[in-house]
Amino acid sequence: MSKRDELITKYAEDLRTKCRVEPDLDLLTKVTIGCGPAIYSADASTVAGSDPSELETVKKNFLMKKLGLPEGDALMAAIDAVIETYGRSERNKYRAVVYYMLVKHFGKEAVYG
Repeated sequence: MSKRDELITKYAEDLRTKCRVEPDLDLLTKVTIGCGPAIYSADASTVAGSDPSELETVKKNFLMKKLGLPEGDALMAAIDAVIETYGRSERNKYRAVVYYMLVKHFGKEAVYG
């Protein structure tokens, strides 16, 4: 099993146990690949849920640029809802898991089609 496959397995387990979501493994794989080399870096592979500048980066670089969503209060509300679902006290909020849940939240699976 490749390192990426191991990470996808770990992300799927987080979705099942911490977020109580049964993952679409095909979509999760595509979202993980879309994260690029960031998934292999200890710092870049996670999202700091309590850091406003980190959340702003997720909003601008992922939701607006990647998913093509317009600026608005709904974006930060969705990020907040995902962080809440993942668990605010959860130390490691994996970027691929957060992005996967945001894709599902906004129904933007076609971006990865």
